[in-house]
Amino acid sequence: MRNMSDDHTHVQEFFGARAADWDSRFPDDGPAYAAAVADLQLREGDRVLDAGCGTGRALTPLRAAVGPSGVVVGADLTPAMLQAAERAGRHRDGQLLLADVAVLPLRSRSLDAVFAAGLIAHLPDPEENLRELARVVRPGGTLALFHPIGRAALAARQGRQITPDDLRAKPNLRPLLAGSGWRMTSYVDEDARFLALAVREG
Repeated sequence: MRNMSDDHTHVQEFFGARAADWDSRFPDDGPAYAAAVADLQLREGDRVLDAGCGTGRALTPLRAAVGPSGVVVGADLTPAMLQAAERAGRHRDGQLLLADVAVLPLRSRSLDAVFAAGLIAHLPDPEENLRELARVVRPGGTLALFHPIGRAALAARQGRQITPDDLRAKPNLRPLLAGSGWRMTSYVDEDARFLALAVREG
């Protein structure tokens, strides 16, 4: 059994050390975030969570999608990331929440959608954690698992090979989602982006 607090500490240290210059390291990702949010097909007044929101780069397009009557929440485990989001003014687009996506302080079925950028690789217990995301979304609600570059491009950037056990590989991700209360509806993995969409089963 892995120690969850060790996982948390590792994630917080990794992202805490990178929070200050995170946005400047990836300055061209904005259009990819906006396009992924558009694919989530949010409506005016929807309630959406950005799970593992980091510096909050998705909050502005999410707010634009749900309008002033919608609810946007950005949850992250790393205080330095949320502080960077606030410095960038993104707290004006969504409520920032210091929270673990494995134990969300949100009511069951209270959301219409979850957006998660780069999250799945950092989940200590992916099936259980995706089940927690399903808990807070109403049946028929949606999930977007996003990364601004595809798996091959990301592996090349990190100087590693893609392995068959990669959770984001379609043959692995579909059953993982299915076992967590989600049905995958589309899957794109190309150099310019990774985006898997899923619907919350009833």
